Amino acid sequence: MSESSWFDYADEGNRKKLALFLATVDTHIVSFHIPFMKLLRSLGYTVEVACRDTGFGKEIENGGFPFHNIPFSRRPLSCANISAFFKLLRLLRERRYTLVHTHTPVASFLGRLAGWMTRTPVMYTAHGFHFYQGASWKNWLLWYTLEKIAAPMTEALIVMNEEDFEQGRRLGFIPGETLFFVHGVGVDIGRFQNVYSNFRHELGVGDDAVVITCVAEFTPTKNHAFLLSAWEKGVSVHPHAYLVLVGDGELLEETKDLVRERSLPRVYFLGRRHDIPEILAATDIVVLTSKREGLPRALLEGMAAGKPLVATDVRGNRDLVEDNINGFLVPLGNVETLVESLIKLIGSPELRAQMGGKSREKVEAYSLERVLGEMKAIYQKFLENE
Repeated sequence: MSESSWFDYADEGNRKKLALFLATVDTHIVSFHIPFMKLLRSLGYTVEVACRDTGFGKEIENGGFPFHNIPFSRRPLSCANISAFFKLLRLLRERRYTLVHTHTPVASFLGRLAGWMTRTPVMYTAHGFHFYQGASWKNWLLWYTLEKIAAPMTEALIVMNEEDFEQGRRLGFIPGETLFFVHGVGVDIGRFQNVYSNFRHELGVGDDAVVITCVAEFTPTKNHAFLLSAWEKGVSVHPHAYLVLVGDGELLEETKDLVRERSLPRVYFLGRRHDIPEILAATDIVVLTSKREGLPRALLEGMAAGKPLVATDVRGNRDLVEDNINGFLVPLGNVETLVESLIKLIGSPELRAQMGGKSREKVEAYSLERVLGEMKAIYQKFLENE
């Protein structure tokens, strides 16, 4: 649809200022989008949420955002998505939203299809396309095809890394008109400054310990096995090095079993935590060994805390890590280079301080305040003619 078609309903004067945030699961909304929902609310919109309720629906409603449980599946070919689509279609027909802002691949494809069928304007934020440099041909066949189909149904595509920006061009979006770059979901830098932390006492380690922290869900994409291979093959020989793994997920128990089977020393599983600023304040090195990323909050928060980074050289990570400047980029699967990078930082407090300072400088561009400003400008561009 063209920009003018957003508001060409015959009875447009009677429409409410009503917006919908759409994602596959509620955790995505709670983790990333509350500030942006509040932004739209500050612009005079009633903001609602639709996604699968995994336990956070009530929390979203308590925050003042009406919640619609749409039982999406993350598996694109799941039969559950058929019934979810028709439920979403009914919702859009009944509520007649001014704007739908979609997130996550499955909900975003179905949301754009439903938007096209109901003549509802849909904006899509891609948090990392599932087709990317190094992805399997199956990913390209499925996800690129779906995005190509959905592109004409998309009023605006918002991306957060350079590779996805170029993919957006190839899909036919026009920079500054229908294609926009934002600096991720933003990080509240102030939360990570001057933080008092008792976390080392909780771990039972002293000031001479070097704490390496990975904050990531235990999923195949986050690739913890790669990190643990490096730990086994050289990093753990340093008696003052401690590896802290924060998060939960489908591979958590399997990863714990791997650590037990290999008798890997000084590895701590913390589960899901809500005190990440305190954990990072007590951390010396932040590591992320993902197979792919959009623009990872884990690294952004590590930068806000002023920490050196070690990350795989993949899309998203390379947008944040300047190799040998604020950390090290490691080729995916190269255990030796991962070991070498971590050992360099473990052995040099001076290098950690130098790289951590560069991280702190670089993160200013990704502040929540700046990203809210970027999103406000995008919203206003498309809503100004309302």
